[in-house]
This record gives sequence, C-alpha cells and structure tokens, in this order.
Amino acid sequence: MIATTSAARARCVATIVAALLMAGCDAQAACADLPAQGEGTVAAVADARTLRFDDGREIRLAGVEVDAADRGEAVAALSARARGQHVTLRGADDAPDRYGRQPAFVFVDGEAVSLQVALLAAGHVLVGLGIPQPDCRAELLAAEASARDSKRGLWSSGAALKNAENVEDVLSRVGRFSVIEGRILSVREAGGTIFLNFGRRWTRDFAVTISRRILGPFEAAGIAPKSLENKRIRVRGWVERRSGPQIAVRDVGQIEVPGAR
Repeated sequence: MIATTSAARARCVATIVAALLMAGCDAQAACADLPAQGEGTVAAVADARTLRFDDGREIRLAGVEVDAADRGEAVAALSARARGQHVTLRGADDAPDRYGRQPAFVFVDGEAVSLQVALLAAGHVLVGLGIPQPDCRAELLAAEASARDSKRGLWSSGAALKNAENVEDVLSRVGRFSVIEGRILSVREAGGTIFLNFGRRWTRDFAVTISRRILGPFEAAGIAPKSLENKRIRVRGWVERRSGPQIAVRDVGQIEVPGAR
C-alpha cells in the first residue's frame, strides 16, 4: 500500500500547487528546488514540448507527455507562455538527450511555477516518466489532478482517462502514452515478471507488468504489488500489444492509488 507519509505529502503538495497557481503567492514549488541548469531566451516553440533558444539550443520540457488529440492546443498554449520570454532551467543534470535537446524544468522569469505545472493545470499535457524526485513528481501529479477534477483541457470530455475494462478502447492506444484506471483482479508472477491483471482473461485483457529486478524502489515507496490486488489504481505509460494490451512499468511514478491514505 502507499505509506501514510507519502499520501500526506501528496496532499500538502496539492495545496501548495493550488496556491502557486494563484497570483501573488509566495509559496515555493518543489521542482524549483532542483539545481539550476542555465538560462536563455525563447525564440521559438518547435513542438508541444520543445523550446528553441535564440542561441540555437533546444530545450525539452522534462516530466510531461502530450496527447496527440491535444497537440495543437498544447503548442499554442506553450507558445503563448514561453515565446520571447527569458527563462531559467532546472533539473537533475543538463545532459542532452539523443537528439541533442536538454531536458529541463522551465521557469519563466517572475513565475513561481514551471511551464510544466502551468500546462498540466490547464489540461494541455500529461505527467510523464523519469521524474526521480518524489516531491517534484507529486507537484506535477497535483497539477494534473486539478485539471482532471475541473475537466479542463484534454480532460473536458473524460476520454483522456481510459477504463482498463474497456479492452478495445485501450487497444486503440497502442503505441501512445496513456493514463488508464481500473481495479486489479489478480496479481501473478511468471518468469521473473509480475502481472497486475485487470481482467480474468489473461491472454486478452489489459495488464500491467513489473520486473522483479526493480521491486526495490516500489517497496521503498510503500508499494507492494501483491497488496494492490482488488484495489483501483491509475497507471501511465506507453500501451503495447502482447497477447492483450499491456503497460510495462519501469518507474515507480507510473502507478498511483487514487485516494490512498
């Protein structure tokens, strides 16, 4: 289960994020505590997650993914917030990705929250993967939750949150980053892989897979896979088709237990 301290921290972060999104708030955002990794002026927006500086550098917004259905609106929202602005970059390191882009959390001068939090709270992007800092991840999830609860942006129709029981709908997301929610009916292990099964037809229904080799971070976060049986969870990642639709979990941040205390 999720540890009580983790749930309390998430509630605290949600309160801070809500306050930070209000004008004039002096609270400190968790992602703003990451090390500074440079600065620059945004000359253009290359896509929904990529900024181009006036010196030619390209910056990739860390920690978020874009749903294809909302890509145009996400580009417009990012352009409105970032183009022509001087920004500060923060992150665990400044190593470029394989395309030469620097992943970072981006803060427009004078703004308390990152562009990521602003876009999440408006419902233009989804929380992604690779966010090792728990408080920063919780801040992003809280911003996404505020948009989902208020039905803003891509959450307005309810279609962005997929139902694990609707196998055909999940299959339509193969190859796409998705957020899926449902109740785990059984937890099984085979060949060093743990299967969280959302249906009784193991070869056809949606499942989440976790390698036993990465159980350490899950246990440290208070998540024991077996304890998730009969619980509703929310999982995010790229949908693959094996015998049925699956998401392979490689990051503890991919799993949430809604309402955990």
